[in-house]
Amino acid sequence: MPSDLRTPGLRPATVSTEAARPQVRPTTEGWKQQLDPTGRPLLQFASPKRGKPPVHLADLTAEERIARVKELGMPGFRAKQLMTHYFTHYTSDPAAMTDLPAAGREELVAGLLPPLLTEARRLTTDKGDTIKFLWKLHDGALVESVLMRYPGRITLCVSSQAGCGMNCPFCATGQNGLTRNMSTAEIVEQIVRANAALAAGELAGAPTRGGQDRTDPERVTNIVFMGMGEPLANYKRVMDAVRIMVAPQPNGLGMSARHITVSTVGLVPAIDKLADEGIPLTFALSLHAPDDELRDEMIPVNSRWKVDEAIDAAYRYFQKTGRRVSIEYALIKDMNDHAWRADLLAHKLNQRGHGWVHVNPIPLNPTPGSVWTASERDVTDEFVRRLNDAGIPTTLRDTRGKEIDGACGQLAAADA
Repeated sequence: MPSDLRTPGLRPATVSTEAARPQVRPTTEGWKQQLDPTGRPLLQFASPKRGKPPVHLADLTAEERIARVKELGMPGFRAKQLMTHYFTHYTSDPAAMTDLPAAGREELVAGLLPPLLTEARRLTTDKGDTIKFLWKLHDGALVESVLMRYPGRITLCVSSQAGCGMNCPFCATGQNGLTRNMSTAEIVEQIVRANAALAAGELAGAPTRGGQDRTDPERVTNIVFMGMGEPLANYKRVMDAVRIMVAPQPNGLGMSARHITVSTVGLVPAIDKLADEGIPLTFALSLHAPDDELRDEMIPVNSRWKVDEAIDAAYRYFQKTGRRVSIEYALIKDMNDHAWRADLLAHKLNQRGHGWVHVNPIPLNPTPGSVWTASERDVTDEFVRRLNDAGIPTTLRDTRGKEIDGACGQLAAADA
């Protein structure tokens, strides 16, 4: 353990106990990281220029929707009918829109609800309570979303970019770099399609209704921006999509902002911008290591904004919004799961204050023979115990979809 990482949070017994534990270094397996001219892992913040997807209802403001309807030769009030079909009944099928006049109906729908996602593949867990969708975009790019039923909620993990430019060595999404940003409507369409699947009874498990004695159809209750891409690198489109998610039906999806989680690997200026939005989102920082020496290798963006800078930004988010921050931490055997790292993480979080943060250790989906494999159970338990003993609320994340290439990007990488 480097001497500069010894902090008051470390116990004397930790050093001797940990001495026998190896330190595995991060490395890519089966692919090579793209490097910049200085030899460092390449970071892509700007989206490559590609053909844009067709303009969709969800890309437009309320006024623009009305104007577009009029351009297509219909009275402006038809916009509300279209919004009701899309945001409330989750359909883009003109045959289902019998309240629209037959003459010109297909042209109107084609002009405002063009197809955005084509289902290329679907995998379902044995229990049927998790579905992973592989979507093909208009230009052939592949993205994924995962629909999961939990007791009392239905969560959809959505993608915000095709590929990713953050170049993290353990992430399947980053293998081929950033293809392009997804449009606002492409992000929203993932939710609409998931809601349509729910309405059709395609997700197994006991139904979750909207409230006591409610009989309305099931729909997605929670969104996590933890699919493909770095959400804060596609900031405007992600936030436009969030505004549609929280807008009351039929203008949007009528979701609770508190049930929407936006994650980042640590784009500090964008975190501060997010805190100023005035939308009570849940914010998650994907940290994965509390020390710069390791995080520089695991999360290349750490070369721009160091651990303490990222944690400071997360704390500012809490101060501005009053919303408790989540720290995501993938536990990887002999790489980042050492007890002294739990102590160091607790120390750094407690330095900022108490009651502002919650840590979610995530057991990595194990891959036989890989350096990227799950921590042993006793090591995981010790890591969690040390954080809890230090007063940091810590909950081991329930993982889903191991048998269906649950880690984000695995399916797209296999089909690319």
